[in-house]
Amino acid sequence: MTQEKTTTPGQGPPGSTTPGLLQMIRAPFLSSIIAPLLAGTLLSVSINGFFLPVNFFLMLIIGIGLHAAVNVYNDIYDTIQGTDAVNVHRNEASGGSGILQAHPELMGKMFFIARAALVMALLATAALLIFIDRALWPHLIFLYLLSAFFSKYYTAPPFKLAYRGLGEISVWFAFGPMAILIAAVSQNIGFHPYVVALMPATGLSTSSILLVGQMIDLDADRKGGKHGVASRLGTRATALFYLLAQILIVVNLVFLAAFPDAPSWPVLLALLPYFFLFPAAARIIYKHHDRPGELKKGAKLTVLIHLVFSLLLIVGMGMRLI
Repeated sequence: MTQEKTTTPGQGPPGSTTPGLLQMIRAPFLSSIIAPLLAGTLLSVSINGFFLPVNFFLMLIIGIGLHAAVNVYNDIYDTIQGTDAVNVHRNEASGGSGILQAHPELMGKMFFIARAALVMALLATAALLIFIDRALWPHLIFLYLLSAFFSKYYTAPPFKLAYRGLGEISVWFAFGPMAILIAAVSQNIGFHPYVVALMPATGLSTSSILLVGQMIDLDADRKGGKHGVASRLGTRATALFYLLAQILIVVNLVFLAAFPDAPSWPVLLALLPYFFLFPAAARIIYKHHDRPGELKKGAKLTVLIHLVFSLLLIVGMGMRLI
């Protein structure tokens, strides 16, 4: 008696080593964009007193499309420029997917996926313009254009932001201020003081993962000419930047909770991983800043902090609506 084989959408067939769509867009990392979009939406709903579901759906398509594009373009150009080829420390938190190293024949398909993701986001942006106030059109158009630029040119020539020491800034900006603002704009809100107050934290959380990844990938980045903070300043300085980024997240949320009539105390739930997980992560990353094998443990903890923080931030924002 034989057992029928089944497939999971987005994955390769059973027994096949060919990556599926979800692997190529690095789907688990999409949580980094979904979290600020949800938090920004919930904050906006608490300000407005109502929810615009169609706008929310279109905004999610924009965010997911743009993030999928950056994930795929990152793999493409790190492969073309040789960084992935010399990386021996690839892990869940850094080093790219490695798909094109194992399957160079997928290069054309990866380009198609990245371009299709940008087009999908563009069409959703055009549709969202119909549903938001005309005064917010410049905000939305600018956010799409800048996000599309970051998506490709984070690693692609001629700009190669991550290779010129601008990767950290673009990651913070994209997953912090830009993500929060596009969520607010989709609910017909612009630069409201509460929206601005929320902007830094989510970008800092994503940037902290990037900083640990740079310490792990230091040798490969230097050989490939990818000069981020770690490559330019060394791992000890990068570990200090990591600690500073995490501390600033705590300060940001305490400030937001103290803001008059802002989301108040429920947002402080997002700080729970800083009591239970961050001390261990900080100890590993500061003590073993120049040892990639040990840093991988700190990277896993950092990803876990990011995920729990993001989830509890959404919960905290949601509690304000109850």
